[in-house]
Amino acid sequence: MEPFIWKPIEEFSGQRETLPETFVLESWCDALPGLRAGFSGRNGGVGQVPYETLNLAYHVGDAPADVLENRRLLAAAVGFRPETWTCGEQVHGTNVAVVTQADIGKGYLDRESAFQHTDGLVTNVPGVLLTSFYADCVPLYFMDPVQGAVGLAHAGWKGTVGNIALAVIQTLEREYGSHRANLLAAIGPSIGQCCYEVDEAVISKVKQGLSGDEDMSAYVSKSVHPGRWMLNLKELNRIIMIKAGILPTHIECTTWCTSCHPDKFFSYRKQSGITGRMASWIGLKER
Repeated sequence: MEPFIWKPIEEFSGQRETLPETFVLESWCDALPGLRAGFSGRNGGVGQVPYETLNLAYHVGDAPADVLENRRLLAAAVGFRPETWTCGEQVHGTNVAVVTQADIGKGYLDRESAFQHTDGLVTNVPGVLLTSFYADCVPLYFMDPVQGAVGLAHAGWKGTVGNIALAVIQTLEREYGSHRANLLAAIGPSIGQCCYEVDEAVISKVKQGLSGDEDMSAYVSKSVHPGRWMLNLKELNRIIMIKAGILPTHIECTTWCTSCHPDKFFSYRKQSGITGRMASWIGLKER
């Protein structure tokens, strides 16, 4: 069953020209009262070509005022105050920031105030909306329902091979006393193996980053083009999570491919690098 349930614009209100489309991690939100988690589509905001319409990132060249308005719209649709939006300045790395009460709102108004050089975020503070940005890379979600902690990670191939999933798990353990057997994880919309062609240099890095003694056929297949490969980043991250100690039955994985659905998602590959960014989000509502 697809865990990320598409919520058309009209389910929010009649103002179809502005209110955002979302993909809600419905099973988590139903299971834990007060939890909000999901992924934005590309429709329903105020941006202009080539960022139409729900671009949520400042760094792509879109008008900052439009980005800020889109963030306000999404936060409101999710049920959070816009000023609780908190994010990192992503660099395809493995640094994980611990978000405290004093950090709420970092990165909301501009890039400079965000957590610098950061691709992962964790918190146990109610009322903070953790966010990160995508146009094909893999959004990873983490939740500890026992300790009341949540996390996000942005995983392109570099972050995946660098084990950012493990870095988030270790941070949850260290900061909040989480146990891996209790953790829930989810893998959100990203480019699929059907569309993600890479060269030998990337495949060699994948081999180096892993144990080197496993069967790669679960997440790598040959392309029709010589010297090229099709890489399944979703499955690779799932395997890394399982090796790290998360139970397979505790991992949800989407079937959505961002490159296959340009009507719903921004795709860096599909749009030759000139495009907007979606956002993942997770947060615990204040009681």
